[in-house]
Amino acid sequence: MIKSILSNRIQNMSESATLKMTRLSRELKAKGIDIITLSIGEPDFDTPQNVKDAAKKAIDDNISHYTPVPGFPALRQAIADKLKRDNGLDYSADQIVVSNGAKQSIANVFMSILNKGDEVIIPSPYWVSYPEMVKMADGEPVIIDAGIESDFKIKPEQIEAAITPKTKAIIFSSPSNPTGSLYTKEDLQALAEVLKAHPDVLLISDEIYELIIFSGKHESIASFGKIKDQVVIVNGVSKGFAMTGWRIGYIAAPQFIAAACNKFQGQYTSGASSISQMAALEAMNTAPEDSPEIKQMIAAFKERRNLLIRLVKEIPGFKTNTPEGAFYLFPDVSDYFGKTDGETTINNGNDLCLYLLDKAHVALVPGEAFGANDCIRISYATSNDKIEEAVNRIAVACNNLN
Repeated sequence: MIKSILSNRIQNMSESATLKMTRLSRELKAKGIDIITLSIGEPDFDTPQNVKDAAKKAIDDNISHYTPVPGFPALRQAIADKLKRDNGLDYSADQIVVSNGAKQSIANVFMSILNKGDEVIIPSPYWVSYPEMVKMADGEPVIIDAGIESDFKIKPEQIEAAITPKTKAIIFSSPSNPTGSLYTKEDLQALAEVLKAHPDVLLISDEIYELIIFSGKHESIASFGKIKDQVVIVNGVSKGFAMTGWRIGYIAAPQFIAAACNKFQGQYTSGASSISQMAALEAMNTAPEDSPEIKQMIAAFKERRNLLIRLVKEIPGFKTNTPEGAFYLFPDVSDYFGKTDGETTINNGNDLCLYLLDKAHVALVPGEAFGANDCIRISYATSNDKIEEAVNRIAVACNNLN
């Protein structure tokens, strides 16, 4: 009787797979089991000192009251300045809305634009929450697949073929979670040509991993002026500034989208934390090349990526690309499907992840959660020693599958 009180919305919603694996690994750790967690999407570095100092000063200055719904004017202007400085993009402060993390920024957009039955095209592999957010806003996810042979990047003709009269938006990330793939300027230009032919379709560009790039340069699809008014940029400070717990994300969008998100957020959560915003203000005013902490973090991630790729390639049946950003590897493990150790049979990536958690005590995330059943996600946001030990455990456990 009591369960019937719950809405269909919440009962039909899937639990975040990344958070589920993190929860399971924490439960096992609480039992005294030595779990190596390679499931979480969080830098294992500290927030830069200048950012922490700005937060401390904000506390001492008693900046502790309610904040404007879209964010402090100074922070919104700093974000607009950052977009000009780092990306060559022109936005005014009233086109910026600051939220409690980039996840809320994306949800705000979907809640502001979608009506029942509207379609959102989502290239797979995708970040776990995209489809659930679309469904939460009464929209319909339309999944199109990109495999390892194309570096997990979608082709323009796939986007074109998926657009229907019901299409309201497209969402993708670059660098990508879960694959680390980076769309080049040429890739984005081809997508922009498709978008230009469909002026009523919005493109949501998730750029939260912008700073974590190992070669080449981050490009925003908003840099193509002919479609800029169709683009919503989503970004924040969580990944590039190691500020996951501060919960600050933002959008840069056409003014009418920003106004709609401001209106929705005003009824939902209001403004983000005052102290976090002042810390983010310092982060936005910091050019990445001027931050030794950021440069050190990116160099460490590149070293770990190279180490992980080398080790994973030594495991028979693991196929991988070379990601150019973020801190994930997304190997194809379908070679193990149908194999067994005599007790457990591996039918899919989910089975393999549970098997490795049980036998190897390594926490990973199944590719099914990202729309790619043949893959698993490995986060290398941990030390070299743990990466080496984890891959050794994975190799031993996989060797027992025949």
